[in-house]
Amino acid sequence: MCRRTAAPPSPPTSRSSSESRSAASVLGNADYFITSGDKIRFFFEKGVFDDKGEFAVPKDRSLNKVGHALHAHEPLYEKVTHSDKVQGIARKLGLVHPVILQSMYIFKQPRIGGEVMSHQDATFLYTEPLGRVMGLWVALEDATVNNGCLWFLPASHNSAVTRRMVRTPPGTFPLTDFIGTERDYDADKFVPVEVKKGGVVLIHSQVVHRSAENVSEDSRHVYTFHLMEAHQTRWSPDNWLQPTEELPFPPLYTK
Repeated sequence: MCRRTAAPPSPPTSRSSSESRSAASVLGNADYFITSGDKIRFFFEKGVFDDKGEFAVPKDRSLNKVGHALHAHEPLYEKVTHSDKVQGIARKLGLVHPVILQSMYIFKQPRIGGEVMSHQDATFLYTEPLGRVMGLWVALEDATVNNGCLWFLPASHNSAVTRRMVRTPPGTFPLTDFIGTERDYDADKFVPVEVKKGGVVLIHSQVVHRSAENVSEDSRHVYTFHLMEAHQTRWSPDNWLQPTEELPFPPLYTK
């Protein structure tokens, strides 16, 4: 069954102050995100609403992404994720027991698609040992320098992880926090990776990458998902994303 939920509900109206409404809204948005690992939820691009909460851009261009369990609840994305080609890639890489962690449809909307700062996926999807997570980034449209293609820092897959996003203790706010600090990177050393529609980029969890804001008139739609080699790997209980009773991380291999 497909589990979709709408955007976060409005904050309770029983609190009169703007500060209380703002805090409730932030808390609701944070909970909406952190409980999205086994559901299909919708996340808006920054700045798409005006001060009155009305759309400042066309609704069909307002979404930043949909996530994080398309692979489990939407037959098309389940089929793509478990396809023979994807399973073949995993086998060629020697993965023994790969499982699917999360999946997302990313829009990178024309003119407003936001910048993604330099980061390592292991900051958010941490394992022991490191290097057990791989992203598959499928271009559904041409990804170019103009519309916000990926940029990579060569050889950075050998880098340690110095910053992590972690869950905070139950009952505390915010629901997640960062520990450690991100290193400074030389912007001139990043290399753009333009990809034609249908192309796939494999992303090591430690490689440093980013994408620029989309200031073009073209969108840059992508389907992306992450695999983890579960054999002899410990998934950190501090990660924001956790398997649930309803949706344990499903195995990639179907045969």
